[in-house]
Amino acid sequence: MAGPAKSPAEQPSKPAASAPPSSSSDAEPLKDQKPLSKKQQQQQEEELSEEDEKLKNELEMLVERLKEPDTSLYAPSLEALKNFIRTSTSSMTAVPKPLKFLRPHYPDLVKLYDTWPASLKPLLADVLSVLGMTYSGDGNRDSLKYRLLASPDLSTKPSTTTSASSTSISDEDDISSWGHEYMRHLALEIGEEYSLRTDNDEPTDDLLALSLKIVPYFLKHNAEADAVDLLMEIEKIEYLPQFVDATTFARVCLYMVSCVPLLPPPDDLAFLNTAYNIYFTHGQLTQALALAIRIDNEELIRAVFDATSDTLVQKQLAFILARQQYWLDVEDEDVQECLSNNLLTKNFLYLAKELNLMDPKDPKDIYKSYLDASAYPSSHTLASAKQNLASSFVNAFLNCGYNKDKLLTVESERDSWIYQTKDSGLTSTTASLGMIYQWNPTEGLQYLDRYLQSTDKNIKAGAILGIGVVNAGIHDDIDPALGLLDEYLDETEDSTSGENSNQASAILGLGLAYAGSRRQDLLERLCPIISDLSQSMHVSSLAALALGHIFVGSANGDIASTILQTLLERSPEQLSEKWTRFMALGLGLLYLGKYERTEEVLETIKAIEHPISSVVDVLVTICSYAGTGNVLQIQKLLHNCTEKVETEEEEEEDISLSGVSAAVAAAAAAAAEDGADDDEDAAVAAAAAAAAADTTNATEEKDTEKTLFDSQVQGFSVLGLATIAMGEEIGQEMVLRHFSHLMHYGEAHIRRSVPLAMGLVSASNPEMKVFDTLSRYSHDSDLEVAINAIYSMGVVGAGTNNARLAQLLRQLASYYAREPNSLFTVRIAQGLLHMGKGTLTLSPFNTERQILSRVSLAGLLTVAVAWMDPREFILGTSHSLLYFLTSAIRPRMLVTVDENLEPIKVNVRVGQAVNVVGQAGKPKTITGWVTHSTPVLLGYGERAELEDDEYTSLSHVLEGIVILKKNEDRMDVDK
Repeated sequence: MAGPAKSPAEQPSKPAASAPPSSSSDAEPLKDQKPLSKKQQQQQEEELSEEDEKLKNELEMLVERLKEPDTSLYAPSLEALKNFIRTSTSSMTAVPKPLKFLRPHYPDLVKLYDTWPASLKPLLADVLSVLGMTYSGDGNRDSLKYRLLASPDLSTKPSTTTSASSTSISDEDDISSWGHEYMRHLALEIGEEYSLRTDNDEPTDDLLALSLKIVPYFLKHNAEADAVDLLMEIEKIEYLPQFVDATTFARVCLYMVSCVPLLPPPDDLAFLNTAYNIYFTHGQLTQALALAIRIDNEELIRAVFDATSDTLVQKQLAFILARQQYWLDVEDEDVQECLSNNLLTKNFLYLAKELNLMDPKDPKDIYKSYLDASAYPSSHTLASAKQNLASSFVNAFLNCGYNKDKLLTVESERDSWIYQTKDSGLTSTTASLGMIYQWNPTEGLQYLDRYLQSTDKNIKAGAILGIGVVNAGIHDDIDPALGLLDEYLDETEDSTSGENSNQASAILGLGLAYAGSRRQDLLERLCPIISDLSQSMHVSSLAALALGHIFVGSANGDIASTILQTLLERSPEQLSEKWTRFMALGLGLLYLGKYERTEEVLETIKAIEHPISSVVDVLVTICSYAGTGNVLQIQKLLHNCTEKVETEEEEEEDISLSGVSAAVAAAAAAAAEDGADDDEDAAVAAAAAAAAADTTNATEEKDTEKTLFDSQVQGFSVLGLATIAMGEEIGQEMVLRHFSHLMHYGEAHIRRSVPLAMGLVSASNPEMKVFDTLSRYSHDSDLEVAINAIYSMGVVGAGTNNARLAQLLRQLASYYAREPNSLFTVRIAQGLLHMGKGTLTLSPFNTERQILSRVSLAGLLTVAVAWMDPREFILGTSHSLLYFLTSAIRPRMLVTVDENLEPIKVNVRVGQAVNVVGQAGKPKTITGWVTHSTPVLLGYGERAELEDDEYTSLSHVLEGIVILKKNEDRMDVDK
């Protein structure tokens, strides 16, 4: 800023009536100001002070000189006017006085512009551009118009490689001297003009050139948000990195990343890529990696690893990547070990030991039946195989990852407890060993191996599934899961009998063990099972679901074409089976977060001549927009939910068809009675009657089937609302309100889906308003609504040990003591609530809720789809589908390690995270903190910070496993 005095535009007041919303009220009268009467002018003149009167006279004298024919007076007069405007001072709420006094002369100066010689026009245009702020509004963009006329050099088109110095403001064209408000006003008019020109296909190079002069000014004067907004308005955000330096990149990127959930495609990806480039250029590798994961670009991820030769930094990057279950091969064995999650069990057990949680717990420790109110019958009266199965699940969730429990790993009681269940319960109980040894395949496989030799087919199937569970999230070069399970993929002896076959368990196990790995050898192994029409729909659908988990978010065309071809070739009877929804879900998971690549798939789905096509369409759509908060898609899903399952036109058509069929049947019967003199005529009449009856029945069956699939579409649409909105807080609040409306006015199948959606959008986030609402739904007259609400209570409180929720669930256990299915669900919810003794979480978000883990969301979504029809799946014989939750389970811990990856204790502050986007200075990022010594548990929405500077963190976020280095620059206060 030239000169010691502040320019008028630098004042906090807004000289323009149409300037941004923060304009002061004093500027408003200038917008539509009417000509003053002589009396009003006299009153105003009388109110002017002597100093103001002098200023007004001087300005009017300069304007009169500009109207004289002597051109030699123009340049000095304009310079004087500029000096008056730039050096003017005023109050915080008033328009600068030179602008106020010059406003009546603005029309005359505009007329003068056309009469002036060309050499002097830019000088006058410069002043008119500033005065034009007082005349803006009603579509006028005079400030921009005269700024472009005052800067003829703006007609040249800048390149993306233009350096910041070459686009900085020159001394001859120093528009920054007019101050911040003038620059903001120009930016506002540039956005409006760009939109208008784009609609009319007019060139915009001059607007881009002017913007590239304004952006450096904004960045220099702590207006990073304005700089980003300006480039966003002209759709040139990729120009930003060249202007950002070491002092501004952090605030710029923080603002950009915070904008992403609010942007439509493809602007959201453009912002992520630009922020990634800025972080990468300034050496912020962990932040760059987080954005590369969100973009889901392996080349960007590898570029981050290759950008440093520091092994410690690579190990920290590996820990961040391992939390996403993103599989990558690197050369360094130590880095690969971190990337493979092989150190997770060691650090988790260290956390458990420090928190004194190593002693195993029994399910009875959380049932606390002795605390039940006596108003209801005691729940222990239903000691059945189903309740023992529930205890097996509870035991697995409760002791997940601890490598020991009181039911299965105790030598004297191990076999006896397994046989407390029966049939498919044996499978799930045996597989629960995989959860107890979660992330520790070395010991877990030893325990499961003895059950692989069992003669009981259900126990053997459980051991096969357990192998997949114990390897979930762990990558090992030896590939024990594939080596052990591959031989069972070709078994077909039990494939048609249901869920207990070795083949089905092997398929599920591979899907869990290699979720997110995108292994080509598994594609080649499982695709033939999908396309084999001799396989049952059950096995084929499970294979599609497993590949959906393995290639989640990859948009793999080979798998997609195989699934679609199978759907086209299968018979209508097979497509109507209950398992087909999981084939559709497998296809949807392939496109999780890949909305830009679903167009061809959605077109192909329309070729499926079966009502299942609508189910496939909605599942692919909701998966592709998962976590984006896309408002248009949410509106479409709400529209699906408000439609009636059967329209009036269809009802009328059905009635007419039934009437025609009935008439044909009646005529045929009459012909058989009246005109059938011989046997041949009677046979023809009877055949006609039978054909008419068959036509009627077929029509009714077809209508019933269509109604069934239409109801499924609406149910999945409700789940889609949660899946899409979960990435953005405001969207979450909105859909929770919509769920309340759907519960009041929706049909039965919609109401059954609402509790599941509430659990999905609030996983491991026990907000009082959410679980209190679910608690009311758990007493619903529709038992399936109640069952789904109970399960969602467990999901909402998963791994939190929330005391209020625990009390509600104990009360429900007493209330439903005589309802086996409801009580089973209550036990599952109790197990989830106390999952890992309060050390684990199901939330698919991590890294301060910036990254949505596709693998975790896929697991949660799969189980939610199974609960859509609880009696057919979870409460039937397919309860092993609950193990898909293992894909979403992870410790909610902060463990700090030294350079040798050995745990160390440091003091950290843990408090609620505060949004500091756009705040001035260096505000606190947490509030209400408490100081702890690591390791610590992090709750939903909590953030940790190091208490002092003794150590420096290699990660920008203190979550999971964080490597610390001694701070060599630290001053030793003791000395």
